[in-house]
Amino acid sequence: MAYKAYKAVKGAPQGRDAKRMMQKMGMKLDEVDGVTEVLIRTPTREILIEEPAVTSIVVQGQRMYQVTGGSVSERAPSTEAAQPEVPEEDARLVAEQTGRTLDEAKAALKETGGDLAQAILQLQKQKSQPVSS
Repeated sequence: MAYKAYKAVKGAPQGRDAKRMMQKMGMKLDEVDGVTEVLIRTPTREILIEEPAVTSIVVQGQRMYQVTGGSVSERAPSTEAAQPEVPEEDARLVAEQTGRTLDEAKAALKETGGDLAQAILQLQKQKSQPVSS
C-alpha cells in the first residue's frame, strides 16, 4: 500500500488506521509503478536515483512526489545543449529570400531552432533597422 512511509514513523498509526487518518486529512497516496530512475538536475550537478520507490501524494489539490530508496549517484551536469543541425538547402533558401550571406542565414536558423519563416523574418527585420554608430 501507499502508506508504507507512515509505518517507518515511530508511534504513527499502522495499516488501515493510517489510511483512514490520511483520508480524513484530505490526503491521497498512490504508488507510481515502473519507475526505473529519477533525475534531479541543478545548474551545478545531477543526482541520479536508480530503482527508487516513488509515491504520489495529493494534499489540498497540491501534488507532491516522495522518492525513497534506490542507489544514488551524483555527476556533473551534461552539457549536451541540443544545437539543431541546419540543412544546407534551408540556409540557402533563407539567404536567397533575405539577400544575406549563407553564414548569416545559418546563424538565424540556429537562433530560431530551424524555423525557416522565423529566420527570414528575423533577418528582414535586422535589414530594415538603421545601423547606429
